[in-house]
This record gives sequence, structure tokens and C-alpha cells, in this order.
Amino acid sequence: MSVPLKDTLNLPLTQYPMRANLAGREPQRLKEWEERKLYHSILAAHAGQPAFILHDGPPYANGNIHMGHTLNKVLKDIVIRYKTMRGHHAPYVPGWDCHGLPIEQQVLKKVGEKIHDMDPVELRELCHTYALEWIDIQREQFKRLGILGDWEQPYTTVSPDYEVGILTVLHALVSKGLVRKGFKTVHWDTVFRTALAEAEIEYHEHESPSIFVAMPILDLPKYPSLQHLSEASLVIWTTTPWTMPANLGVSLHPEFDYVAVKVADGRHFVVAKGLLENFLKQCKFPEDAQVVVTFKATELDRGECRHPIFEDRTSLIMLGEHVTLEQGTGCVHTAPGHGADDFVIGKAYGLPVFCPVDAKGCYTQEYPEMAGKHVFAANPAVVDKLRERGLLLGHRTIKHEYPYSWRSKQPIIFRATAQWFMELADGGVRKEALAAIDQAVEWIPRWGYDRIRGMVERRPEWCLSRQRHWGVPIPAIRSKATGAVFWINGSWPILSLW
Repeated sequence: MSVPLKDTLNLPLTQYPMRANLAGREPQRLKEWEERKLYHSILAAHAGQPAFILHDGPPYANGNIHMGHTLNKVLKDIVIRYKTMRGHHAPYVPGWDCHGLPIEQQVLKKVGEKIHDMDPVELRELCHTYALEWIDIQREQFKRLGILGDWEQPYTTVSPDYEVGILTVLHALVSKGLVRKGFKTVHWDTVFRTALAEAEIEYHEHESPSIFVAMPILDLPKYPSLQHLSEASLVIWTTTPWTMPANLGVSLHPEFDYVAVKVADGRHFVVAKGLLENFLKQCKFPEDAQVVVTFKATELDRGECRHPIFEDRTSLIMLGEHVTLEQGTGCVHTAPGHGADDFVIGKAYGLPVFCPVDAKGCYTQEYPEMAGKHVFAANPAVVDKLRERGLLLGHRTIKHEYPYSWRSKQPIIFRATAQWFMELADGGVRKEALAAIDQAVEWIPRWGYDRIRGMVERRPEWCLSRQRHWGVPIPAIRSKATGAVFWINGSWPILSLW
């Protein structure tokens, strides 16, 4: 039947039955490709021609494929076919990432919270079985997309050869003295109870309590600029009230001018001169409050303040270049157990690392008043305690960018723990990596270059360890009594799961 084009829109769909039968013919065609070993025939026909190698970043073996997988694999298949037709020998070896948090996350959904108390051997068996099952399922799903590749011999991170390769690289790093175990504040996922590297962090808009807290300065007579005052308090600002129990000090900048300002009720507050207006506005004090003295922070170095939570403790006044005039008061609440800069300056001043928070993000018995309570849920209670003590000067809710875990999609905390690190600054690692990023790689799109280069350039080390049972272990001999690590011949440890 011949119908003018202009009239076809008015015809019922039954006038044009689908005769291609793609749903039936495609599986048949794919089966023929497999029976003919089409992929291997193409490779053989192009043997000896210039090579084109596509290194395929592996998907996780943790569920059915989705549109992201489809787009990824189809585009790569197009590139390989194009290069083949242009006269290249272009093998494609697919692979799967079978270890770590993404697999444990799926097993967690099946077994529930008991996963945290499960015998490690049992958990590993569940994870191993789960990963192998999904490799088989995803393999068939990718083949159904028409992707040509060496599906019979993929690479998998669970294979012994691959694990040996990982440990061989680790051995080389250890031999060069680039791997160390250290105690440091890291990004911490409280849902999966593990450390995270910078690359595993996402930033999302987040609501946080913003508070200004007075910390009374002790022994005022010993400070020339403040000795005529009967009382005065440093004012800190923070968006993490839950870290206040872990406060060990206040950091001031050695070169900034600081002022003591007298408010209407006679109290004196010390803030950076450059942030005085912001402080008065945020805490709703009259803008014409009287400045009684201006001085340098060096005068207060190693002085003490009253602790905001524990009445029997004090907080050390320190000088640090990390203090800025971008926001707050220029007097930085310092908790070495919960902040990277805090950890560094605390170490320089010989402070201990106090971290009264466990792996679940709950207070420990080191803060008995709220032991067992999750830190985010504790924010209002901490604010109330500060208000009861007469130290809360300002309180409101703000929206800002905050780090989230890439896997749990929940806000992370900063928590001091013992971890394994690879040094980037030493041994030429950073220098060589930056040279490769700048000269050896063409980045498409360009934002990939900016992201990776910035990450490598600013990080002093890379956190290697994760608190997972399912993965390639960092081998070491560890003293149960002291936690110390022993190295064999000064270079290589013997296996013990970390």
C-alpha cells in the first residue's frame, strides 16, 4: 500500500506493523557472534598492526547494570570498533572491582546490622560469593548490549594474580620508605565506619548550627594589654558544636591585630579587629560597642582559657598561620581530634589528641554526660549546655557546603584515628605524578585535569587504609600490647590483617 507522506500521520499504527523483530533477532545475532568467536577473529585479522589499548576502569560487581554502565560501555565499544576499522590491533579486556565498601554495602542490606559483629571469615565468604555472582550476571548484561571483548578472561580484583600485583606495588612503596602508619585526623564515614580519602568526598549543601562561644581568659594580670580588665573572654565561632567537648585550645594569628571590646552589660570580648563588625552583628551587640584596647596575639601565646564544657579543664591559647579573616572571629576553636589544622597545631604545641567519639559517630565514656549519643543529634544539647553556662553569645542555622561520603551519601565527621599513609611529598612521588598529569596525559574534558592536579598538588599524603574486612589487607606484624608495627629487615612486613 502506497500512502502519501502527508497522510501517514492520520493512519492507525496497525497499518505499519513492526517487521524488524529486533527483540528476537538481536539475541540470535549476538549468539552467532559468540559461536563464530567474532572478537578473537577480528584480533587475529589485525595482529601485527599498531596497537590501540583502552584501559577500562572496572565497574563494581554489586548489582544490575544501569544507564550509566550502558553509556560507559557502549561509548568505549564505539571507540574500539572505530580504531579497529582504522587499522589498529585493539583488544578489549573487561574487568570488575570486587573488593571494599561497595560490596560490603550490598551484603549489609542482606544481613543487616549484625555485619559489624560478624566473624571476618564468614563476612569475606559472603562478599566473595556475592561478587562472583554479579560478575556472571553483569557479564551477560554487557554482552546483551553487543559489546565485543574477551569476556571469557576478564580481570577481577578478587583474583590471586591481581591481589599479588597490588601487594607488589605496596612492597615497592614500602621499600622506598613511602608508607607509614600514623595517628591523624581523617574524613570518617560513620555509616560504614571507615576512613575516606579526599577523592571519596562529595560536597553538598548542608544545614549546620552556627554558634559564637565565649571562653574566659585566665590570669588576666599577666597580659600587659588586658591586666586592667576584671574579666575578658576570647570568642570562638564554630559550625560543629558537637566538637566542643574535645576542645583543647584556641588559635590566634600571630600577625593580626586583636581588640578587646566592651559591650553594654560590661563584659569584654576579644576578637580579631578585622572581624569585629561581623562579630557584633552576628551576636546582635550594638555596633558602637567600645574598643578598650588593641594588641597583638603574641601577647597571649601559651595562655589559658576556661574550658567551655568541662569545669576542671583549661584550653591552651596558641598561634597559628591557618587562622584567617574570612569568617568567624579570628579566634579558632581547636580540637586536635576533629580537625586537620587543629591536629597540626596541637602537635606543634604538644597537646594530646582527645577524640571522645567512636567509629559509629557516638560519644564515648570520655564524655559520660552524652555517652552513646550520635554527635549530630547531640548538637542541640551541647548548645543548651553552653547557654546554661552563660557562654553562648550567638546561635543560628546556616546553609553551607559540607563534605559527604561518596558511598553512604551522609555527612562525614573528622576523627583522629590510626591509619596507613603513602607519602606524596617525599621520594619524588608528587613531582613525578604532577609531571605525568601535565605532560603525559591529554585531558578531555579539561576539568578532569584541574580536579586531579589540585588533589595531588595539595595533599601531603594519601590515606591507604580502610576499616574493611573485605579487601586486600595491608600486611604487617603488629604488637597487640602496644600497637607498634614491626618491619622485617627494615623493609617488608609479614601478613597480619589491618
